Amino acid sequence: MAEAGAHLTSTVVNEQPSIFEVLAQESLMEAVRPALRHAVKVLAESNPSHFGVIWKCFDELYLLLDVLLQNHFLSQCSASFSENFYGLKRVSGGRRLPAHLGLHKSSHWWSLLLLCMVPYLRAKLEVMLARQREEEDFSIRLPQTRKQRLYRTAVAAYPYVSSAWQSWIFCQQLLFVFGVSRTHSPLLWLANVRLARITTQDLRDSQWKTSCSPRPANGRLMQRAWWLMSRAAQGVAVSLSTSLSLGVFFLQFLEWWYSSENQSTVKTITSLPAPPPPLHLQEDVQPAADEKNCPLCRKLRANSTVLSTSGFVFCYRCIYTYVKANHCCPLTGFPTELQHLIKIYECES
Repeated sequence: MAEAGAHLTSTVVNEQPSIFEVLAQESLMEAVRPALRHAVKVLAESNPSHFGVIWKCFDELYLLLDVLLQNHFLSQCSASFSENFYGLKRVSGGRRLPAHLGLHKSSHWWSLLLLCMVPYLRAKLEVMLARQREEEDFSIRLPQTRKQRLYRTAVAAYPYVSSAWQSWIFCQQLLFVFGVSRTHSPLLWLANVRLARITTQDLRDSQWKTSCSPRPANGRLMQRAWWLMSRAAQGVAVSLSTSLSLGVFFLQFLEWWYSSENQSTVKTITSLPAPPPPLHLQEDVQPAADEKNCPLCRKLRANSTVLSTSGFVFCYRCIYTYVKANHCCPLTGFPTELQHLIKIYECES
């Protein structure tokens, strides 16, 4: 429905897309990442031993998938995945509308770099900023080297840089609405490309290019392997595009449901009693004499702290250091963050 409705804003096929179309294609790609992240998190919580590695390396694996997907659509359709979904294409800056499919080599690689690396680096910086805020909330000040101080300074300056970047994007979009600028995003301006609508001739050229792609000879093993990988990537891209046509609303709903603004509502609705200990750990429970010992340091607990994700009790410093480094419970392997630590205050008697 969104794909069909996006084209109702204009009657001329070859003119520039409207601001509603370009914003819709951006929101589509922003909804894919949190949806996949939540799916991987559910798998990691259900079976940490098998899917815990995927959860820890989610950003890198998503970057690899994003590079393969975007490179395929840039090569075949001269557009990113979301732009092709909404019937748009990228045109190199030196060309005039109407233009046929095909980007300059430099525009292709700049587009691929900006499409994949900017979201990856932004996600990493946001995680670092969240960790710094957690450390400040817990009031733990460990000795720092000069490199660590520079790192903290850079992370502290990130919100101001992000605000300046968002202001630039807003001004660019405002100029695009009034027809002053041909691009709505600084990333398109940096890649020296602009967006245009796909025409019937573009669809014919794309189909002809796909059908006439040469098949390598059997003797060239490397070329044949690369051809098979490209065909597999094409099949995945087509199936993903088709499935997103049906599930785009569900992705938008997941993006809203797990957004930072909605987390308080989600916690209120989904709050449940703490689950019992895992069955495979009940046989390994220590005797009563060791109930006051920390499972990590094997000594009498100091500043007892419980993990809300598993229910086990540790020394505060032991579990803080472990969770900060591994982001999981040391006994169950459940994904855990610093905000899941709960201090236990006991009477001295």
